[in-house]
Amino acid sequence: MGFGVIDRFEGDMAVIETEGKTVIVKRHLLPPDAREGDVVDMSSMKIDRNKTRNRKNKINRLMRDVWEDSD
Repeated sequence: MGFGVIDRFEGDMAVIETEGKTVIVKRHLLPPDAREGDVVDMSSMKIDRNKTRNRKNKINRLMRDVWEDSD
């Protein structure tokens, strides 16, 4: 099923964006330390820490580039 990114939590549900779709799952299916922005392996519902870190680093680089270009 691939990977998704936790967009937000709504009560006891997690909203996950994956492959251009929005998937809603019960929050208790995710690890207790799951956070918005974490990359989730949709088949196991485990957080992929490496993919999450790489994604956050990429976003930070893009934001830094945007701010540098605006000067």
